Amino acid sequence: MKYLLPTLLLTLLTGSFYAQETNEKKKDSLKQNQLEEVVLTGQYNPQSVNKSVFEVEVLTQEDIKLLAGNNLADVLTQTLNMNVVPQAGEGRSGIEQFGFSSGYVKILVDNIPIVGDEGFGNAIDVTQINLDDIQQIEIIEGSMGVQYGADAVTGVVNIITKKSSDHRWQITPYVQEETVGNEYGWFDEGRHIQSLKIGHNFSNKWYAQALYTRNDFKGFLNFLKGKNYYNQPEPVNDSLRGYEWLPKEQNTFKGLVNFNNQKHFRAFYKFEYFTEETLGFANLVRFNKNSATQTLNPTANDEIFRSERFYHHLNVSGKIDLQVNYNISASYQEQLKNYEQFTYYLNTGEKEQLDKYDYNTRNGFFSRGTFSNFFNSKKSNFEVGYEAQLDEGTQSGLALQDISQRNKKNTYNTYSAFASSEIRPNSTFSFRPGFRLMMSSRFNPEYVASLSTKINLPKNYQLRIIAGTAPKLPDFEQLFTYMVDSNHNVQGNENLNPENGKSVFLHLKKTFWSKDYELKYRPKLSAWYLDVDDKIDLIVVSNSPLAYRYENIDLHRTWGLSLRNNLSYKNFRTNLGISFSGQSQILNASENYNDDYLYAVQVNTNVSYTVDKWNTTFSGFFK
Repeated sequence: MKYLLPTLLLTLLTGSFYAQETNEKKKDSLKQNQLEEVVLTGQYNPQSVNKSVFEVEVLTQEDIKLLAGNNLADVLTQTLNMNVVPQAGEGRSGIEQFGFSSGYVKILVDNIPIVGDEGFGNAIDVTQINLDDIQQIEIIEGSMGVQYGADAVTGVVNIITKKSSDHRWQITPYVQEETVGNEYGWFDEGRHIQSLKIGHNFSNKWYAQALYTRNDFKGFLNFLKGKNYYNQPEPVNDSLRGYEWLPKEQNTFKGLVNFNNQKHFRAFYKFEYFTEETLGFANLVRFNKNSATQTLNPTANDEIFRSERFYHHLNVSGKIDLQVNYNISASYQEQLKNYEQFTYYLNTGEKEQLDKYDYNTRNGFFSRGTFSNFFNSKKSNFEVGYEAQLDEGTQSGLALQDISQRNKKNTYNTYSAFASSEIRPNSTFSFRPGFRLMMSSRFNPEYVASLSTKINLPKNYQLRIIAGTAPKLPDFEQLFTYMVDSNHNVQGNENLNPENGKSVFLHLKKTFWSKDYELKYRPKLSAWYLDVDDKIDLIVVSNSPLAYRYENIDLHRTWGLSLRNNLSYKNFRTNLGISFSGQSQILNASENYNDDYLYAVQVNTNVSYTVDKWNTTFSGFFK
């Protein structure tokens, strides 16, 4: 990321109003600190992070609050081995993990992938995922192809949402004001966030919640001069008009109904409607000088990118015959994207439309089901599951091309069956072998395998080894792109093969406690190796006229070491992480390339201190 955006949080109003039938019980902060975090990602049943075979990093609701995180980008930008990368063209932001782009990490909400420009769960714009109803975020580094299918090559980010409340009524208004760098203004600079959440327990079984959030990002100028700038008095283009990071406004409406009979059946339905409008400004200005009057009528060809997303998710879970656990989800999602180009008159603010059309629209159905706990055994467990994904959409890009190509619908369906077993022969070892058969409407069947191991070493050290494969299926852009006009010739390739990814991760950690439990120190050492062969790249297939096409041609490898340190003492907490990694790419798409490893170091740290009598926490973050 070329520029770091330091933010100064000015909290104007944040509060919650509760009504409940019993008196509030004050929790002991020390005991709460000793409770083990419960994780869901990759687990047969919710269990403590300490017992999980996988190494799961948990970002709690408290962590999100300390970061003043409003969307997923706010949180992941401070996470080790991850980078949030903004795209200037459309104002999107993706993530890189271990040097791989956002197409290689799967983003889930309650185990369901989110629809995006290039498919389900990958290459998601992380600024579009609001955290206003989040319980925790769980991150697993390493191949998760057996559990979550294609594209989970470098890891999984699973967002767990809240589905209940301790209070009969909960009303939470929230206002947040941020600087962007050194830029801030009430109406034209900075970031302005408002939110209102209302939750109600109708009974001990039924809970409902409604939420609205507005996130108004006014853009980041840096050295540019904004919307109405042009070089005066001399009519010379200096390319200083516009913004380095584009302004955008987001609105999110969410609804939830949850049923829990406290015994053997639970169900919830979630709905989300999301809108985003991103403004793009041309750097070049046409001055339109009138020689007769010696006046200027400056104009620029600006653009607006609009997005709408509809999200439905129905989940049922429980037990069959008081033993077999089942968890079944079904989700329908739809994304609508619209592009508008217009002539903007800088002196009057008037607009004259030049073009307007939909692009990269998508709708899809996704279902996932798991069944486990078939045998009443403490030493082993077994899980089988399925996934079905039906995806339909256009992939036209923004070229001024034939409308028949721009509106061409493509279908891309995948079906999977998977099984895994967790074996605990003794208190020292736990094993998780797994296998997945993955079929699609466009490719031959793919086979995915993994083996994860947890070893309890002497003196309470824990070693986890996660090894496996994960294919990356070609996405919508790589398969179906058709951008052909007088200035472009970029085409997808429906004859591509899936990429093959494999990885090995090792994690060694231990928790050190003082005798009075007031001091806790938790170091974790990690090492990894990943490679992806048959990597897809955009290559030149013709020099005259210039034309590009996607092909399987490259190899991408990375290895690294990281050390994370977590220290807490009474009301003081601090974290320090350092990561050393190397990347190598064999770029057969280029005539001259160097496949030597390129090395980088990344450091992140944070410090927080709580003043009990003020009920206030001060925190600072750096990466």
